[in-house]
Amino acid sequence: MEKPEPFYRLSVSKQKTSSEIINEARSVLRTLRTQRPFTPAEDQRKLFGSGSSRAPQNRPPSVFSLHASSFDLAESRPASGVRLSPLDYKPILVISSKDEDSSVSLPKPAVDAAEVRKVSDARAQLFRRTSQGDAFPAKMAPLDHHEEKLDCEEPAMMSSLHGTNDNCLAEQRAYTPFNDKSEQLICNEHSGKPEREDVLKGTAGKHLFQLKGESNQMKKHGIVASQPSSIGWKRRLTGLEDDMRTDESEEEKSFWHMKVLPILHELESEDNVESLCLACTKLYQVLNEGNMLGKRFKRRSMLLKTLYKLVEIDSDPLCLKLAKIILSMKVDGKNLLGACKLAFKVCRNGINDYLIQNDTLLDCLLEVLRTEDLQKNNEALLYCLGAIKFMSGNAVLLNEMVNKGAVEMLLQLMKQINSIKENDSHFSSLGHLLVQLTATLRNLADLPQTRCQLVCSGAVSELCVALEQRMNDKDVCTYIVRIFSKLSSYNDFCAALADCSRCYILFLALLNKHQKQQDLVIRIIFILGNLTAKNNQAREQFFKEEGSVNTLMSLFQTYHELDLKEEKWYHERGREEKKNPQHPSKAEDVLIKLIRVLANLSIHPSVGAALAAAHHVVELLVTVLEYKSIEVCEELVINAATTINNLSFYKVKSSAVQDKKLRIAEIHKFVIALLDAKNQDVCFSACGVLLNLTVDKDRRALLMEEGGIGKLVDCLRDFGPADLQLACLICKTLWNYSENITSAASCFGEDTDTLLMLLTSLLDEELALGYGLDRGDHHKLYWEMEFKPVAEKLLERIQTHRSSVSAAIITAF
Repeated sequence: MEKPEPFYRLSVSKQKTSSEIINEARSVLRTLRTQRPFTPAEDQRKLFGSGSSRAPQNRPPSVFSLHASSFDLAESRPASGVRLSPLDYKPILVISSKDEDSSVSLPKPAVDAAEVRKVSDARAQLFRRTSQGDAFPAKMAPLDHHEEKLDCEEPAMMSSLHGTNDNCLAEQRAYTPFNDKSEQLICNEHSGKPEREDVLKGTAGKHLFQLKGESNQMKKHGIVASQPSSIGWKRRLTGLEDDMRTDESEEEKSFWHMKVLPILHELESEDNVESLCLACTKLYQVLNEGNMLGKRFKRRSMLLKTLYKLVEIDSDPLCLKLAKIILSMKVDGKNLLGACKLAFKVCRNGINDYLIQNDTLLDCLLEVLRTEDLQKNNEALLYCLGAIKFMSGNAVLLNEMVNKGAVEMLLQLMKQINSIKENDSHFSSLGHLLVQLTATLRNLADLPQTRCQLVCSGAVSELCVALEQRMNDKDVCTYIVRIFSKLSSYNDFCAALADCSRCYILFLALLNKHQKQQDLVIRIIFILGNLTAKNNQAREQFFKEEGSVNTLMSLFQTYHELDLKEEKWYHERGREEKKNPQHPSKAEDVLIKLIRVLANLSIHPSVGAALAAAHHVVELLVTVLEYKSIEVCEELVINAATTINNLSFYKVKSSAVQDKKLRIAEIHKFVIALLDAKNQDVCFSACGVLLNLTVDKDRRALLMEEGGIGKLVDCLRDFGPADLQLACLICKTLWNYSENITSAASCFGEDTDTLLMLLTSLLDEELALGYGLDRGDHHKLYWEMEFKPVAEKLLERIQTHRSSVSAAIITAF
């Protein structure tokens, strides 16, 4: 009868086929699990995080000030407007209190309340450049050459109301009492000229300046201070009025005067922030009702100017309302940039999230993404995306984004950015935009519906294109890698990523380029571990990429040395300073995930055999076991032991594991100690190493000497019923150990009875399979095909040698 051989001893006469190796590997080799790298939340909301590789001087600012001057009033002009030349005279303000006919009055003092004072101070900066009446200049400054064209909605003689002259605007406003509603927008009633009402109503200034004296220039034009409706003025007004009437119906005109204008009056006169917010809400509703949002209507300029002036008021709720209305008006150019910055400023403060949740600012920003030209408005899009990125940090708004199609919009925008090549002048600035985009996608990746959309829309290929094009941009690379890191934990996305053949080349290139950037390296290694965990094709494809193993070993060496330095520093200084190091450290975490990749790669027959023969791979793994204790970093030790176990399975002629068997055996005490960890994976890894060591007859006695038999029996009791793989591994180890058994008692000692009881229970089909009812047929099949044959043989051996000893004793008596 042929003597049974130890498990996993390679038969000399017959070499196992690959299929046989794979089948056996299913019960012996294990892939490793690990935690996804932790990404701490930023303390502050910024365009670029604290770890950004961009120098402050080379990136757009996250903090800025916004004023009315940040907007371009000229952009608000209707396309059909008539441009008028300025009059060649200099109006003189009357500031004397003796002039009874003066329409100018000094501002009334504000109510002494904190909120009113806050708004009034803000208005003072914009509308009252000089706070005291006797400090106003006697004459208005002449117009600059670039201010020669007046807005078509404003009378030419009112140079102080010129749309592009903020200084004149402010001085004129300084004379207008906000709380005197009886005087607002009624200039035509005094002059008795109804044809001018449409033009003068609602303009930035609501009062005509009373001119002091009648200069020759004024007489030349037929204009006197008390009669602004002179022939020259009327001629200009008539031409302007005719042009403006061409695109406004009586219904629109009536709607403006009845619905819109009263709200503008309120915005001009109100000093309470809450009231201003309510007025803005009403204004948005009215504009929406009148179908005036996003439309070039006649008095659009007047409305926008009113809103731009309110930007000066330091109130986030008000700025939120203003940003929504201005963006809904479909402004462009400088005004679009200002509005996006305004939205960015509001969203930058997380306290405002609850306000944003109850408003529709997100809709406006998504519309900007959908419609605006990428290259023409890239700076506006930058702040628009920055605001959306901040919103994505809020769970409620995050779900709202997905429901409103944000994922598709972001991917379309990414495609546009990817189409811009490196030699294009916009390439660099679009990199800033791509940082915001990928950071937002990373937040969106938390949601299951996002993952489905990304898989179905081919996002993997676009992200890989961006990764390849922006290889030198660490910020972009980091966010894309974070997206992959998060999503590769899911089978569907991991499979889609594995199908993108260029991803392996890109990951290796990034690892070589950014080898010492731990936050980037650890995530790439984590992704590779996910790719190789369940996909045999991925294992082979990665292994075959040029320099793949050398890159991993270079990283292994780098972070191993770093870990040694950190430990040395702790022993020399850390204890003196009473600092307890956190484990795993950054270096240890990289090693944990790197060794996991090696363990997963070793599942593939040809790859595993090649790694088993790679002496520098095995050397580093053994070194980890030698210098790192399980008390210090359990996961690192487990991974190293598991990988050695996997590699020891391959009995190739040039096996480095076999060459280093003595060194591995010298650490048998450590391996046996692993069985005390009361950790299922730890025990599995230790049993794997011990199983292959027990093939060597000279090393078997070590199990009994170090209490290994009792520890194995404990593991069988604690984990065997729920983990048949581990139970099978323990039985195989004990089978190898007991090959030359003469007596059960001398072989297994005081643990003999416990072992017999456990084996009997695990071989009871009803009891054994009861632990795996939720695992279906797989659990039953494994019990029948793998565990039962080994356990029955071991039980029979123990019972035979126990009964034979008893019989010998009886015979002796």
